[in-house]
Amino acid sequence: MDHGLIAHLGPLAALAGIWEGEKGEDVAPSDDRGAERNQFRERMTFDPMGPVRNHEQTLYGLRYATTVWRIGEADPFHEELGYWLWDADAKQVLRCFIVPRGITVIAGGTVEPSAQSFSLAADVSSHTYGICSNQFLDKAFKTMRYELTVTMLGGDRFRYEEDTQLQIPGQAELFHHTDQNTLSRVRS
Repeated sequence: MDHGLIAHLGPLAALAGIWEGEKGEDVAPSDDRGAERNQFRERMTFDPMGPVRNHEQTLYGLRYATTVWRIGEADPFHEELGYWLWDADAKQVLRCFIVPRGITVIAGGTVEPSAQSFSLAADVSSHTYGICSNQFLDKAFKTMRYELTVTMLGGDRFRYEEDTQLQIPGQAELFHHTDQNTLSRVRS
């Protein structure tokens, strides 16, 4: 691993490597639009990259991939690809990712460089930290807001809590599709 590059990642530096979690919890819409609970295991990979220069802006980051399996199942039920980015001058962490269900999210938040915990968010109406979905999802499960909190639990563990707030036709309240897990580093 390029330790010179790690020095430019701010609060993202601790995430570099490969991580696995065995006891994740997911609350998602069921086929009848109620709620189903799933336990899952997952693997996340964070590869350092950068610098990326946007004229006056310089970003460093992590190439990111995750795969998630329900406990006891061989085929994944969820995948993501994207980037986690650090803008040191603006103290912004960005998470830009694609889910192959037809949704893209750019979430962001202000974070101190040495933070051990931070939160990011995206809103469907935002031009900066926003959400874009395919036509089916926009009608049947419109993502209105996405929130994520990451907490480092020591050198080789971290926890995340995610809340994807969905507008489902016929339901007065937003559906809170939540995911949480604690992961351990399996390789730097």
